[in-house]
Amino acid sequence: MPVQMELRRIIISEIDDHQVIILKEVEGDRSFPIVIGFFEATSIDRRVKAMPSQRPLTHDLIAAVVDQMGGEIQDIIISDLQEHTYFAKLRIRKEGELIEVDCRPSDAVAVAVTARVPIYVNEEVLGEALEN
Repeated sequence: MPVQMELRRIIISEIDDHQVIILKEVEGDRSFPIVIGFFEATSIDRRVKAMPSQRPLTHDLIAAVVDQMGGEIQDIIISDLQEHTYFAKLRIRKEGELIEVDCRPSDAVAVAVTARVPIYVNEEVLGEALEN
């Protein structure tokens, strides 16, 4: 059963290649970090702070394409953890069908923040993340 999470914190470092987002359980106390890239971290940060951009960013583009093609971003789910690498799916509803698109968790979270949709993590992934 997936667990609903929220973006709790974004840690951006100008001297380190690795940026971090912290996801926290909506109805609980569990949380875990995901290391992401600088571009994704700054894109997420801009969305959270409601900072406008002159032209659409990649995550704006994804949301617009889904919308223009008649779909609706339903949510994102961090679905798997293999060898310290997280896997995610962008879940799109179109004409009653649920379409799952493989993506990096950083992109999934950026799209979720852009489209204002829920973030979920599979219970097994959350359990494994907390063990590491």
